[in-house]
Amino acid sequence: MKREYSIRNKINPNGYYLLMLLLIFIYPSILNAYNDSLKGGTRHADAEIKKHIYHNAASKTVRITDSADNLGILIDYSKGCKITGLNVKGKNTLSSSGVYTCFSTRGGKFSSCNSTSGIEVKKTDGGITMSNIVYGDNSINVNESWDFKLVDDKIFWKIDRRYSNLAKLEETAFPQWSFASLSVWKGGILDNGGMVWCKYLATVNDTYGVHTGGVTFWNPDSGDALRIAAKSDEKKYIAAKYSQSEKNEFTFTQSVTDVELEPRYNLNRFVEKKADVFSAFDVQKGNTSINLEIQYIDYEKEYSRGKLPAIDAEAVRELLNTTGRYGVVDNNIVGANGWTTNWKCLHEPFFAQIGMALNDENYTRNLSSTLDQERNYAITADGRVLSRWHNADDDQMPGTFNYKTGYYEARWGYTVDSQTGYIINTAEQFDLCGDIDWLRSHKESCEKALGWLIKRDSNNNGIFEMVNSSIAEQKASDWLDIVWASFENGFVNAQMYEALRLWANCELILGDKEKSDYYFSVASRLKENFNKPVDNGGFWSPQKKQYVYWRDKDGTVHGDNLVTPVNFAVIAFGLCDDKERIAVILNEIEKRTVAEKLFHWPLCFDSYKREEVHLNNWPFPKYENGDIFPTWGYLGIRAYVGYNKETALKYIRNILEQYNKDGLSSQRYSRDTQLGQGSDILAGICTSITALYRDIYGIRPKWNRMGVEPNMLKTLNGTEFSYKLRGTDYHLALSVDDYTISTSEFTLRSKSKLGVNKSGTILTYYPDNKEEMTLAIDSKSEHPIYIDVISWKTGTYSWKINSKDDYGFSLTGLIPEAVYKLLINGRAETVKADKGGRILREHHNDGKTATFILKKM
Repeated sequence: MKREYSIRNKINPNGYYLLMLLLIFIYPSILNAYNDSLKGGTRHADAEIKKHIYHNAASKTVRITDSADNLGILIDYSKGCKITGLNVKGKNTLSSSGVYTCFSTRGGKFSSCNSTSGIEVKKTDGGITMSNIVYGDNSINVNESWDFKLVDDKIFWKIDRRYSNLAKLEETAFPQWSFASLSVWKGGILDNGGMVWCKYLATVNDTYGVHTGGVTFWNPDSGDALRIAAKSDEKKYIAAKYSQSEKNEFTFTQSVTDVELEPRYNLNRFVEKKADVFSAFDVQKGNTSINLEIQYIDYEKEYSRGKLPAIDAEAVRELLNTTGRYGVVDNNIVGANGWTTNWKCLHEPFFAQIGMALNDENYTRNLSSTLDQERNYAITADGRVLSRWHNADDDQMPGTFNYKTGYYEARWGYTVDSQTGYIINTAEQFDLCGDIDWLRSHKESCEKALGWLIKRDSNNNGIFEMVNSSIAEQKASDWLDIVWASFENGFVNAQMYEALRLWANCELILGDKEKSDYYFSVASRLKENFNKPVDNGGFWSPQKKQYVYWRDKDGTVHGDNLVTPVNFAVIAFGLCDDKERIAVILNEIEKRTVAEKLFHWPLCFDSYKREEVHLNNWPFPKYENGDIFPTWGYLGIRAYVGYNKETALKYIRNILEQYNKDGLSSQRYSRDTQLGQGSDILAGICTSITALYRDIYGIRPKWNRMGVEPNMLKTLNGTEFSYKLRGTDYHLALSVDDYTISTSEFTLRSKSKLGVNKSGTILTYYPDNKEEMTLAIDSKSEHPIYIDVISWKTGTYSWKINSKDDYGFSLTGLIPEAVYKLLINGRAETVKADKGGRILREHHNDGKTATFILKKM
């Protein structure tokens, strides 16, 4: 009989059964692993997703954590559906209310926490879905599905809602996030460039509503932040509100509607002790949805200000992220007075400068649309720029308030610096956004605004006049709105000089040289007449060694009490370039500031006369008659930086020290006590720090390049930070006479001011950050370009290339048809500029340093 060959004959029976069991359980795993290897590891990815998405059917919960375990959510669907846990670095940030959806009608409030049907849970590719979440009443109900997906460090949450009927809703939550208390986060950075500051939701139901839904909440003590981005169908509108609930929770409520929500109380974005900041709205039968991206953010890394020797970088970061952003009231309303008082003054010229320092593309985008809004609704047919936006008419000059748009003239008088504020902000905003079509859309309105003021020169002396003629009218004409400055106002005219020059440059870029020349000539005449002694019709007081504030129509001179914003503006804007005058003014201001031990400059050092100011300014020092308003700090920094950089730096540090004491949450500071005063917080208080970036670090973006024009001190040597401009990340390294700008595509080092732009294979260097000359370097490959500019003086230009490649060099701005000597590594040749003043040269660099020197022969 033939014997069968069997594995059973090789091992004992017990071993045989054990082997069978191992094959049954292990072989499929081995096969799956093999299949995974063939499919690129997809099953491994599925395993990772399962590891971070855990469904417990018994307890009816779902837990989702990001790939790094920095962020986790716990969803409970036992009765309805809500997120009961939102863990940030292992700590639950939510109250017992959690995160849920809801809506309310006059018939009541209904939420996802109590579903009238059984919730269905289904695992999906890379996520999990909860559907059939039903709530409401007989008049209207909704059916929702919540779809969660995990992609690396982000949790994606899509909420689909179907309304059963047409209805009017009082409110909706899509969803509402309830954090344990107002102390969980310091605030939230909004995706329109603004911020919500939790401490200003001071009482129950204090509520701030905005027409945007994305936010990054942060806690500077822990360094943790939570980003919630929101998107919906482009035909829908997203809004959000932030409030302190009756349970003392910090709530964040998002909404999606068919029409933009209207404020319920006048034009208020912020209301006290009322949670219903938005008006009721209609919903249609059918579907709507929202897509949320939830992500843990390393706050210190994401919002790092870099390495700032001798500067409190943390205070810089917090000051800009709070006070600096606070002036954003809503979409299309970027200002400085802020959202708690629902105010914006158009007669402030520093909004674009704040955007430059914030370096937030959301703020920049919002400011562009704000200026568009003002162009469309705040400029009259004859070119007058209305001075303010407010939520109600209590501040209006009778009959001027527009109840739909909120723009009006202030009751204190025609504040004519709204003309110059609009121009300055538009010109500087163009340097940030770089959108020439956007600038062109403001050409007519800017020309009208300038023209309105240019026409106000009845005596034809080149100095522009206010609407009020004398102090007897008791009306204001500029930002200091309860000081009766009139007729020929030095402060407004100094700003007019800056506005004229900035806009003249814009006209040149737009190709209108005739208009450009005209505005430059108007500015030149203003400068000439402004600087004359007061007895000859100018503003210079030889007796007081200062510029006076204003002159009434009858020739009476007022404001020789050393008004700081006036004298600072004259120097900062270049209206005064007399070194002796500059020294006298700035030395006197510093002497008196030090003598009083003030941390910042007051609005004036001596008192106005009683008849020159409103009663609220009396007795001196009080309010605009002698108190400290840091809002105009940037003018002081800019004035001092060209005379004494150490003094400029001192007051920058002083502002940072003050922020660490009180958060700069004031309108002004008492001259006597140096304690904060006033409920109308001013974002402009941050301008001394915007000047740190503009006038010390020298951040000067231009519409077609990144530029730096530093005024560095040795104590600041080694400063390094990143700056993002129009989608490009630049790394800056700054020391005295040593400036480097680099990206992944190039490194350019210079001893003097510079501008630089990389487009395709061409790197363009702008000496002194101007366009009169350029050096364009065209590389034949995509390798990074390394260039050192050795010297760039008239007639002699020298640079080094430290990277291997074939290059084409193009120099423009040379003398047309002039002959130059070109030395490359000491080897000389003669080259001639063409009729356009350009020289072209190609060079192969073998990887060693190549030195170029071009000299006029």
